[in-house]
Amino acid sequence: LAVTATILLLVVLHVVTKRKTSSAPGFLALLGVGAAILLSGVSAPGAGMSIFEGMAAYDGFAVFFKVLTAFATLVVILMSMDSDELAGRTKAEYFIFLLSTLLGMFLLSSATDIVMLYLSLELVSIPSYMLAGYLKGKERSTEAAMKYVVYGATASGVMIYGFSLLFGLTGSTQIAEIGRTLATGKAALPTLLAAVMVAVGFGYKIAAVPFHMWSPDVYEGAPTPATAFFSVGPKAAGFAVLVRFYYTVFAGPDAAEGTWRITSTMDWPLLFAGLSAVTMTVGNLVAVKQNNVKRLLAYSSIAHAGYMLMGFVLLSSAGIEAILFYLVVYLFMNLGAFYVVVLVSNATRGEDISDFTGLGSRAPFAAVAFAIFLFSLTGIPPFSGFIGKVYLFAEVIHRGVYWLAVVAALNSVVSLYYYARIVRAMFLQEPKDASSIPVPAVTGAMLVLLAAPTLILGVYWEPVARFAHTSVRMLAF
Repeated sequence: LAVTATILLLVVLHVVTKRKTSSAPGFLALLGVGAAILLSGVSAPGAGMSIFEGMAAYDGFAVFFKVLTAFATLVVILMSMDSDELAGRTKAEYFIFLLSTLLGMFLLSSATDIVMLYLSLELVSIPSYMLAGYLKGKERSTEAAMKYVVYGATASGVMIYGFSLLFGLTGSTQIAEIGRTLATGKAALPTLLAAVMVAVGFGYKIAAVPFHMWSPDVYEGAPTPATAFFSVGPKAAGFAVLVRFYYTVFAGPDAAEGTWRITSTMDWPLLFAGLSAVTMTVGNLVAVKQNNVKRLLAYSSIAHAGYMLMGFVLLSSAGIEAILFYLVVYLFMNLGAFYVVVLVSNATRGEDISDFTGLGSRAPFAAVAFAIFLFSLTGIPPFSGFIGKVYLFAEVIHRGVYWLAVVAALNSVVSLYYYARIVRAMFLQEPKDASSIPVPAVTGAMLVLLAAPTLILGVYWEPVARFAHTSVRMLAF
């Protein structure tokens, strides 16, 4: 309600003022999202409940993702207000697109009906296309939006065809009812086809290989704050719906812990283990060759989707908890990295690794913060990224998928190389321009806000792990 009310107020503000340089829309958006976070925390349910005539669930799992995506949006709003790239462009419409996407993510994390799931996915996608192409007159931004639309429309079309097959097979649009009907084992081959087609849509949203092709170009061409948003918000919502759909249909409350039902026609654990391995490997290997930092972080984001899929391989509650924990630490370290990219881009008008040369002397605080985020993304102790990977690795090892743990460990070593390239440029190379880069107070405060959890969760992670455990335990069917 808070987000919807804020969107309506922004529409009124846009119609009344139409001022490009006004800061009022940004502050209004901040208030609305802040209110949404507070309301989500205050009204968290003690048990799952059905809402919207059974089309959505209000449970701890949904609250977890609402708080996560709302906090990411809050950071991106501040990042947008700090960005010179969007200077003079942050009209109310920009924040309308941003909050409309957030509203879609809220609904997506709660969807228990395939109609609601599809509509909320489109509510996430369509405003995202607008954000990707928001830099009007810039060829790179327009190209990003066009590619995003083409890939998104294709993935949506394939997914909705899969949904239509599921409806035809079961006569229901309720995810839980679909799971109960398919558990009888009838029509195994059509079920396989439908499940694979639905996976295409979800794979596109989380940028898993081979559905990742849109990601690098969109991340590079979109405004940097929008890129930061895409790397965390929609990805988290994609994992939320992926978990809710497959956990309900293929595991369900009556399934044994850590097993897939309906496996007669497909070895689902092997399929998702292979998808995880290929995704992290492609993301990391291609990132090695990148010189543009935004594009490098795009491939890094693909690799991290592969790591998170490790927790999904056996559909165990511990694996799902590991995904949720990793999403929290990923939010802090990835948004922090993009915040430094915005700072450097404001000063140098560039996004290449060469533009970060000598940052250690030009802006020591920002350089140290960036190094913290990058080392955490690598998974080096004592940073929170290491603990996130420990949870994921522990689950696949516990379930006996040793080869996937080995592949992930090797990929972490590869990622160290390309993250270290940036650190080397910042601290070991002479800058082209020796002038200092000022760090605005808001930017400095946000870097502290994002770096602190990245460090603290590396040594004291129990509260977040407990929150993730409670959220999965309350996952309503």
